Amino acid sequence: MQGKKPSRAPARKRPDAEPANVVSDNTLERGERIAKVMARAGLCSRREAETWIEAGRVQLNGKVLATPAITVSANDKVLVDGEPLPMRERTRLWLYHKPRGLVTTNKDPEGRPTVFERLPKELPRVLTVGRLDINTEGLLLLTNDGGLARVLELPSTGWLRRYRVRAFGKITQADLDGLQDGIAVEGVLYGAIEATLDKEQGGNIWLTVGLREGKNREVKRVLEHLGLTVNRLIRISYGPFQLMDLPDNDVREIRGRILRDQLGEALANEAGADFDAPIFHQPQQETPKKSPANRRSSESGSGRKSGDRGGNQGKWLTAREGKSETDKRKTAKTDRQDRKQAKRGGAGPRQEKVSPRSKFRMTSEPKPRKEFGEQRRSPQRRIWSEDGLLEDKAQQNRADQDNKDGRRPPKGGGRPRGGGRS
Repeated sequence: MQGKKPSRAPARKRPDAEPANVVSDNTLERGERIAKVMARAGLCSRREAETWIEAGRVQLNGKVLATPAITVSANDKVLVDGEPLPMRERTRLWLYHKPRGLVTTNKDPEGRPTVFERLPKELPRVLTVGRLDINTEGLLLLTNDGGLARVLELPSTGWLRRYRVRAFGKITQADLDGLQDGIAVEGVLYGAIEATLDKEQGGNIWLTVGLREGKNREVKRVLEHLGLTVNRLIRISYGPFQLMDLPDNDVREIRGRILRDQLGEALANEAGADFDAPIFHQPQQETPKKSPANRRSSESGSGRKSGDRGGNQGKWLTAREGKSETDKRKTAKTDRQDRKQAKRGGAGPRQEKVSPRSKFRMTSEPKPRKEFGEQRRSPQRRIWSEDGLLEDKAQQNRADQDNKDGRRPPKGGGRPRGGGRS
């Protein structure tokens, strides 16, 4: 089994024999490569698994492996560094909003920041479904199942990937419609591309581009072939999953039921997805923030003893206890007011707050009422005639008589205010 050529899987044990280590429930009827099994267990990637096997860190049924070209089944016992493989976790999928400036790789030889360095620490070991360039932003799918990542990357899956593109240059919708039949650029044949001209903004244009293959730098190379220079590229959807309002550098998990419905039975079987396995990496639950009122009530409740009747909610009080409780509350209220007065630094007595819309506003110094002699008189009536302006002598005589007697004529004429007629 350690020869250079791939050997067959060891014979299954009898039904009454208990398996030493269950590798996967899906491998009971078909075997899988040892590197793939290790990757699905979350230990490492397939390439790292091959390196570990060559270093002699992996044992199969008590023998050290020398080649990764081995197929294992559920009845085989696999040890890595003397420890059995962990149980396989449930197939999960996350949406990640990748910002610009991050490389989609585990380790970058140039030392540039990677996507995996920005992911939350509570996430398990995940893989990316496809890649995005360092200057491309938008939706990036993450999964803990290598088989699911591989199936979703295949062009045969037929999932449409949509992009919002800003490019410099001019183009017509007729030129973009020609991409529906495919195009060859520098000997590379690209499949059908759906492109729509959205708007023109200065020297730039905005496009919506949809494709199903997702070859390396496909959008940029095709648009450059048409005379456009792409200066911003955002992936807004991948199959049925949308970017929506997901913030930059944020992660959102897809629920298991929704993931199973979107994949369908055919894709789930092809990927070997397991929706019945347990979940070992649970996200940390955020503690809800308490409002000031709830915080005060919790603090006061925690500070009481078990026999304290300070709250008295739902309990009967005697007359003496009720008076004592009322006096305590009044004293506490007076103390709070004194402390507030002390904080004001003796600024004087507290001013009453009156609404500016109030008709009867309070003032510190009320204005004195005017005497009768100081009241403003109504202007003298003037009479116009054919000969010009005439003075009303009768009105002048009445005004002089009122000033002499110290009486003020009633408002609205001499009619009584009672409203009745004499």
